[in-house]
Amino acid sequence: MKKIFQFTVAGFSLLALLSSTSLAELKLPSIIGEGMVLQRDQQVPIWGWDDAGTEVQVSIEGQKVSAKADAEGRWLVNLKPLKAGGPYAMTIAGSSEAAFKNVAVGEVWLCSGQSNMEWTVNSSDNPQEEKAAANYPMIRHIKIPHVPMATPQDNVASGGWQETTPETVGNFTGVGFFFGRHLHNELNVPIGLIGSNWGGTRIEPWTPPVGFKHVPALKSIADKLDEYPQKKADGGINHQSPLALYNGMIAPLVPYKIRGAIWYQGESNRGEGMLYFEKMKALIVGWRSIWNDSEMPFYFVQLAPFTYGGSETSLADIWEAQTETLSVPNTGMAVTVDIGNIKDIHPRNKQDVGKRLALWALAKDYGKKDLVYSGPLYKSMKVVDAAIRLEFNHVGDGLTTRDGKAPSHFQVAGADGNYVEAQAKIDGNSVVVHADSVKNPKSVRYAWHQLAEPNLSNKNGLPASPFRAGE
Repeated sequence: MKKIFQFTVAGFSLLALLSSTSLAELKLPSIIGEGMVLQRDQQVPIWGWDDAGTEVQVSIEGQKVSAKADAEGRWLVNLKPLKAGGPYAMTIAGSSEAAFKNVAVGEVWLCSGQSNMEWTVNSSDNPQEEKAAANYPMIRHIKIPHVPMATPQDNVASGGWQETTPETVGNFTGVGFFFGRHLHNELNVPIGLIGSNWGGTRIEPWTPPVGFKHVPALKSIADKLDEYPQKKADGGINHQSPLALYNGMIAPLVPYKIRGAIWYQGESNRGEGMLYFEKMKALIVGWRSIWNDSEMPFYFVQLAPFTYGGSETSLADIWEAQTETLSVPNTGMAVTVDIGNIKDIHPRNKQDVGKRLALWALAKDYGKKDLVYSGPLYKSMKVVDAAIRLEFNHVGDGLTTRDGKAPSHFQVAGADGNYVEAQAKIDGNSVVVHADSVKNPKSVRYAWHQLAEPNLSNKNGLPASPFRAGE
């Protein structure tokens, strides 16, 4: 608080006259605080609120940058790029002062989606061993609470940033933590993880308006944005309504600088087929737009097999939509058909999920050359006599099966479109499939069933993604 000088003239105190201007206080969004990780090597926005016209100065590592609060009290400064390291001290001084002694600079990632992203280290494989070994003071996590809102918010309450210790890590996002740990061990820089996720949520509530407007296939949603988010019968905001979680859980984070986002979601949109691809495009372009980063990396998890019931192929349709999302630049997909649990929609092996996402980031964003970061992805097919020869991208050190048996879960169909089980064999970097009962095969599909746990992979241990091809 600014000092107040009290004078008495003829028994009249000027204190009352000054009080209206002396109650000013510097305010910061919850994501800016003790223990935070700032994005390295890029311009870093720091912002907050104060009395209109108040000059606010931000100091860190020899930089001193100032700005005046605008008519609405908002101020923003941009720090010049900082090198990785810490802990550093930061001071923000305006009508009052905030001082942080434990600021790190490194790589910052948003970890979003539904329950498989929110799933904690406590509930992942080997939780006691993972917690006992979790001494990583330079991996920090902040959890964003579940807050659906009707309009975009400029702040959201949170418990602040936490360092990774055996006492704290249990409540971190499992996929996010194992992703961050792999990056930290490979890059030797601080890692910041922003956990903004909510179990059971659809993709629509996370998407900004600009995302819906960008995708013609979603015009029916874009045309009704003024009607969202919808209210529930009790008057609360429907957290599944378009915009609701963007408003309450993403907008308050902007413009905090991040390197990119990891995403694990889709179970709640199962049954939509390729429409989900359109919605993924909307989410990606929407986030890139609000963060003003048209090339922001976006890496996501392909859903694991599970006994959903209903249509046996609706999950495969989502797999196809997720694979098609790779056509969007600067995206990557972690395939999980080999590490799921068909009896549990929340597979406990989050370690490999996080690592597989990290492989994409290491290869695409951090210059790790000659790194095999994806399992085989369908490339092309050619009918040869009564068989189909399949070619793949990302064969790595060669094709193999994880159980040493012939490739499983292949089917072929002729002109009638009736699929039958096929025999498959690896031939160099190709797979050749045929069925004795189909003399003129026209199409092929792989692992096209919600319970499929196929065995094809590359010799680097990364599984092939389900696909279908042909007429």
